[in-house]
Amino acid sequence: MAEPLVVIGNGMAATRFVEELAARALGRYAIAVVGEEPRIAYNRILLSSVLAREVAATEIELKPSQWWRDRGVTLLYGHATTAIDPQIRRVALANGATLPYSRLVLATGSQPIRLPVPGMDLKGVVTFRDLSDVTAISGLIRKGKKAVVIGGGLLGLEAAYGLAKFGARVSVVHLMDRLMERQLDARAAAMLKALLEAKGITVYLNAETSGILGKKRAEAVSLKDGRSIETDLVVVAVGIRPNIALARTAGIATNRGIVINDGMETNIAGIHAIGECAEHRGQCYGLVEPAYEQARVLARRLATGEETTYPGSVLATNLKVSGVNVFSAGDFLGAPGTEQIVLHDPGIATYKKLVIADGRLVGAVLFGDTADGLWYLDLIRSGKSVEAFRDEVIFGRAFSARAAA
Repeated sequence: MAEPLVVIGNGMAATRFVEELAARALGRYAIAVVGEEPRIAYNRILLSSVLAREVAATEIELKPSQWWRDRGVTLLYGHATTAIDPQIRRVALANGATLPYSRLVLATGSQPIRLPVPGMDLKGVVTFRDLSDVTAISGLIRKGKKAVVIGGGLLGLEAAYGLAKFGARVSVVHLMDRLMERQLDARAAAMLKALLEAKGITVYLNAETSGILGKKRAEAVSLKDGRSIETDLVVVAVGIRPNIALARTAGIATNRGIVINDGMETNIAGIHAIGECAEHRGQCYGLVEPAYEQARVLARRLATGEETTYPGSVLATNLKVSGVNVFSAGDFLGAPGTEQIVLHDPGIATYKKLVIADGRLVGAVLFGDTADGLWYLDLIRSGKSVEAFRDEVIFGRAFSARAAA
């Protein structure tokens, strides 16, 4: 008889976990996936494309309904989970139903952080995290209207790009001294800022938001230095916070996220966590690739009983931001004692920086031309020496292969 396995969360991590598990042990578990969002799982990375009306919301679904049915998965979306009882191994849903489990996987994701400043509850102030946010933004903005995006990280710039493509006049307000400081070094960030400004997006750096001004709806964003920026819409994209409340009330160990060991298990036997909600060795990743790696490890363990472990992830970003390809991985800033190899061609807006330590590649940042990004990532993860092709490595895989031959 199939063991009951419940997955709480219907996002990208949950979908990848089910895909990996079904490929290895179809039929071993009776899987139920419970998601609070009232729709089938979709690709959050493409939200800005939906906002820009480059793709329809239905086009970013990860798997069609038939895919789930073919694997015998009970898919319950639009259902909030209200409680977990580890003693009797059941989860309670908001509609009064309960589900038994032998194994429980928490993939509850994150929620957007809202700034603790006046005016956040005004009409016209929204976050940018899911499809309902995209719907809300689309209903509030019109071509030629002004929009302010608070947050110059990855999500904020995606929102800005979508709004600009939609026809809004966009400003980005960012607390730090450069855009995407977690993924880009100063030079790449400056190139990105110039590209955004060329698209008509105004960028304010070192700018701290002190409040949202307006009587009934947002009319301006106030900065701590006394400036104010008139607007018709405010999009807040200043970061995310792991969803841990459900786990915490069930007695599952939490810190910033749900604490897991190298086997993706919490302090309670049979309860696991993956993705943005999970904290592994003190780290909450908030990125898709680590979530997929965690999903793969857990699926292998549950399918085969293998003692496969998750050592952590080398942080990497490989995305198109505001229409330009960017990639970064590892120690791309360069710790003391490392060497840097740089190739910069302003004419075609490309920039590459590789960080070398003890003859090994330990970090990389690419802007514009990211074709060799995954090859560089493999070199970083493997720890392989690059000394044999050190002089050519900045030019990419093809040149390096010829040099090493």
